[in-house]
Amino acid sequence: FLGGVEKPDVDLIEGLSPAIAIDQKTTSNNPRSTVDTITEIYDYLRLLYARCGIAYCPNHNEPIEAMTVSGMVRRIMEFKDGERMEILADVVANKKGTFKDYFEKLKKEGYIRLYVDGQLYDIEEVPELDKNKRHNIEVVIDRIVKKEGIQTRLNDSLEIALRLTGGTCIIKHGDRRDLFSSHQACPKCGFTVPTLEPRLFSFNSPLGACEGCKGLGVTMSVDLDYLMPDRSLSIAQGGIRYYKNIYGTNNLEWQNFANLLKHYKISEKKPLNEMTKKEMDIILNGSEEEIRYTVTSTGGTTYNKYGYIEGVKALIERRFEETQSKFGKEYYGSFLTEAECQKCHGARLNEKVLAVRVGGKNIYEFTCMSIDQAYDFLQNLKLDPMRTEIARTLLNELGSRLRFLCDVGLDYLTLNRTAGSLSGGEAQRIRLATQIGSALTGVLYVLDEPSIGLPQKDNAKLIETLKKMRDLDNTVIVVEHDGETMLEADYIVDIGPGAGKEGGEVVFVGTPEE
Repeated sequence: FLGGVEKPDVDLIEGLSPAIAIDQKTTSNNPRSTVDTITEIYDYLRLLYARCGIAYCPNHNEPIEAMTVSGMVRRIMEFKDGERMEILADVVANKKGTFKDYFEKLKKEGYIRLYVDGQLYDIEEVPELDKNKRHNIEVVIDRIVKKEGIQTRLNDSLEIALRLTGGTCIIKHGDRRDLFSSHQACPKCGFTVPTLEPRLFSFNSPLGACEGCKGLGVTMSVDLDYLMPDRSLSIAQGGIRYYKNIYGTNNLEWQNFANLLKHYKISEKKPLNEMTKKEMDIILNGSEEEIRYTVTSTGGTTYNKYGYIEGVKALIERRFEETQSKFGKEYYGSFLTEAECQKCHGARLNEKVLAVRVGGKNIYEFTCMSIDQAYDFLQNLKLDPMRTEIARTLLNELGSRLRFLCDVGLDYLTLNRTAGSLSGGEAQRIRLATQIGSALTGVLYVLDEPSIGLPQKDNAKLIETLKKMRDLDNTVIVVEHDGETMLEADYIVDIGPGAGKEGGEVVFVGTPEE
């Protein structure tokens, strides 16, 4: 807390508490800072989702869980006694071909029976398959009756099936077909989820961040109203602001663009509002195929080129991303505006992270809740016995931090609210709640008008919080004009009598009663 402060030039200071000033300066304007990251709630959330989350396939809404061979054996041993089972290796799923060579390979390896498109055959008698049709092939690894003492045989057969398919097998019993997978993958479409770990759930990590917006939730894209403010003008009249000053010159960017217009026979003199949708798409996004064209440098050298030509929108967005110069960023940025990322729709995370749920909500849906809703959700969260045991400490930590935020009157804030959008009072009370969470003792706290921006009804909550800090054996000094806070104080030092240059005198010292 005291880093960067020079030591005073004195011989000795004794009995002075470390001091923490919680002032009104707003928190970071970094777009990656949110209420839950400032308060460390997100760190605990990431841990909760990594340890207790269940991945669901976004296409089929089915849980994706990897199983060990021993876990599969345990599940199969729960089937009814006397039930007949077949262990199948689903080696081909919905693929075209005759698979002649594959059948020969299976025969050499000693496999006898297989299902082809649901029909059981001896491997010697499989008919020739139509190479233009899609087929499903399942090799019969073992036929077995469920009874006690078959665990070792089951284990061996499952391992063979998993090795043959690269990680999946089917248990056919009665009318049912249960698919087991040793991967975190959807049995129907193969949607995979990596091993769940806390950093996967961070939008600041390349592992978890949305590829489209790099974890910001928004992308910078060209605002067409900035680019073409008056669409009654033609390109020649300066209708596209980016080309206004270089139209008809030897500038290479203009020459490239002029070649694009020439190739698609788009008139430079046609008003922009009369362009067809197809023409406007080419102007903005560029050519659909590679074009052969020539450009001439200011020195008179002619270059023959062959390739795609960028449209004006694509060019500006690429230049904005690539430029390292401050001037370049500002110039290209003048054509851009923030827009919600089309890939994650503001969630900041990729689809594999968003596939993981706890209590039916993914981590983004959780952070969209207000603080009091999140607290209620965690209080009513039902998990299976194993996950309940794992999550106990995490839920206690999350609950206490959310409760502290409610205690300082911030129950209405959503967890994903950006730090830059908080008022000075809100930012200060968030830091206050974080300090209570750290439960330090023997500290001198100095607060600058923490009641600013706080509805009067929540004042009592704030005062209660300040008393909690005091009761942890701390000293709390509050600069405040609020009457209610002053009446609850243990001791008042009144500075006055007026404000500014009219003040500076100690007017009164004592208890509120005095």
